[in-house]
Formats: sequence, structure tokens, C-alpha cells
Amino acid sequence: MSKYRVGILGATGTVGQRFCQLLEDHPQFEITALAASERSVGKPFREACAWKLASAMPESVKDIEVKQIAPPLDCDIVFSSLPSSVARETEEEFARAGYPVISNSSALRMEEDIPLLIPEINPEHLGLIPFQQQKRGFDRGFIVTNPNCAVVSFAPPLAALHRKFGVDSVVVTTLQAVSGAGYPGVASLDIVDNVLPYIAGEEPKAETEAQKILGIFEDESIVKADFTVSAQCFRVSVIDGHTASVRVNLKQNAPLESVVEA
Repeated sequence: MSKYRVGILGATGTVGQRFCQLLEDHPQFEITALAASERSVGKPFREACAWKLASAMPESVKDIEVKQIAPPLDCDIVFSSLPSSVARETEEEFARAGYPVISNSSALRMEEDIPLLIPEINPEHLGLIPFQQQKRGFDRGFIVTNPNCAVVSFAPPLAALHRKFGVDSVVVTTLQAVSGAGYPGVASLDIVDNVLPYIAGEEPKAETEAQKILGIFEDESIVKADFTVSAQCFRVSVIDGHTASVRVNLKQNAPLESVVEA
């Protein structure tokens, strides 16, 4: 079976590098295009990218010439790791040019016509795509987003509890690794032997995205789940991996055995 040809937007950044790592030797995807800022355009990826991951740069991407972040690109599908400040306009440009766009950016996550997807939880939300295409004038292209990195950690068990018992409210405390801040990230004098009790922009994401993910696809839109989330987000001195401590109030009594089964 032939593989889908993949382009990565923002390929030289830490999230773009992670895309390169995860898609290496993938059974369904092959990286054929890498795009980054003007200072990287025209260079082979090995020269343009200051590789920061623990594993080595994949051999398959080293000699790909970096292109500008604009269509056309030599690919079938686009993975976007662009910062939110530029993602909205650029991702819409690619979708309008006919590319399916899978976005890691927060810029469009909460738009009513754009799926916020965790495939194991809400694949039916892909039903928004035809309405998105009609509304935004896309032909074959579309945009699908993935959630905030901390929300991904607690949304799956929350989904199981909500579907079986109903969730009334959630209180979550996240302990988020420095990798989530990108590179150069948090200054070492701030984070070594320390916990930073606030991450700008993180708490609103943690407090709103789960309701959309667990919402019901109905009448060309998502009816958001009717529970509240109160979040506190901390940056901690860990390289990779977030932790979430979650307290959930259910709408009905649930014996421990039933919770485990859910």
C-alpha cells in the first residue's frame, strides 16, 4: 500500500522535530516536505535544524530541502507545529489550497466548525468537516486540531467516567515538563530546584477543551459537555512528560468497582 506523503510546517522547532521522529518508518506516512521560517529556506534540513531531541535526527529527513511555509508543498497532508500567532492564517491558507491540515496549534481548537480530536474518544466529530468546508470555502482541504498536551493526559479517563456516570465538575492540577515551553523555553535560573505556579495561557485551555472533546456531535455542531473544570497549571523541573492530579465529582454515586470497570 502506498503511503501518504506528509509535509511538516514549523519543522525546525521542537514540536516539528517530534513530528519527524514519530513519523519515521511509519507504516502509513512518509515525510516528503519540510517547511520553516525564511532563515531556513533553501537549506538541507540537517543544516537548518538545531536538533534538540535525545534520539538522532532521522536519516530520511536530513537531506530534504526546507521550503517556505506556503502552498504548494510536495505532499498529500500537512502536519502543523506552527506557533499560534501565525497558525490561524497559514493553516487556513493550506486548507484552502486543498491540503488536509492536522494542527498542533491552539489557534483554531475552539472554533465551532473545527474538530478537536482524540481519535479514541470522539472520532464522530470528524463529521464537522463537510460543514467546515462549506462555511470556509474549502474544496478538498480541511483542518483538524489536537488538544492541549495536558488535556490529552486526563481526557481519556474523564471520557469513560462521563459516559457511564456523568461528570458534574473537575478540579485538575497539572505539573508540566519544560519541554512544553519549547526551545529555549524556561530560563534555568527560574526552573532549577523550583516550581513555577503559573503558565501563561494554559489554564484556559485546560478549563475549556475537555468539554468540547466530550461533547455530542449534533445538527452540524458540537454540543459541549455540561461540566465545569477548574485548573491550576505548574511548570516543573522535568524534561519530558506531564502529570495531572484530577478530582472528579460525578452526577451519580459510583462504587469503586464500577469506576474501575468504566
